[in-house]
Amino acid sequence: MAAVGPNLGRVLPGSSILFLCDMQEKFRHVAYFPQIVSVAARMLKVARLLEVPAVLTEQYPTGLGPTVPELGAGGLRPVAKTCFSMVPAVQQELDNRPQLRSVLLCGIEAHACILNTALDLLDRGLQVHVVVDACSSRNQVDRLVALARMRQSGAFLSTSEGLILQLVGDAAHPRFKEIQKIIKEPAQDSGLLGVFQGPNPLFR
Repeated sequence: MAAVGPNLGRVLPGSSILFLCDMQEKFRHVAYFPQIVSVAARMLKVARLLEVPAVLTEQYPTGLGPTVPELGAGGLRPVAKTCFSMVPAVQQELDNRPQLRSVLLCGIEAHACILNTALDLLDRGLQVHVVVDACSSRNQVDRLVALARMRQSGAFLSTSEGLILQLVGDAAHPRFKEIQKIIKEPAQDSGLLGVFQGPNPLFR
């Protein structure tokens, strides 16, 4: 019998889902909010092209407002929540997808709902791919430490373009030309360059 190999974190459209967490009007003060939403929007466009399901949550929408229109999430029914994790609110969606293996996670805030969602998903045995250029916090120390914390717990840190190319898999894919147009322009800088330049003890 072949030895069990390492968990490589491969993503496939048929066993993945996109989580879009709490990109709402009252969170516009979060650092790099326009860039985060722009990157999440292109993840959603690609998910739709590749028929990857998407789930959208809103944290206490009565007080924090609706999802911002620039996300382009029309057609998705937002799931309201108060918990600092998406998982309790979307439990049924997860239970209805026995083939699910990978969750692609975008949104805010990194140290709150993103971190707790990642931990809950990992606890269920799912692979978590944090889209680092589509996650942020008000405070960039919180953001940085949250990314490191998720990585320590077993989540994969990936960029949007890296995940998109994993999902499409082949330039011969029938939707590749459409996807190529989406990623032709590089993702907007969301303040991560400094995190990965030079020695950083959090990412050793």
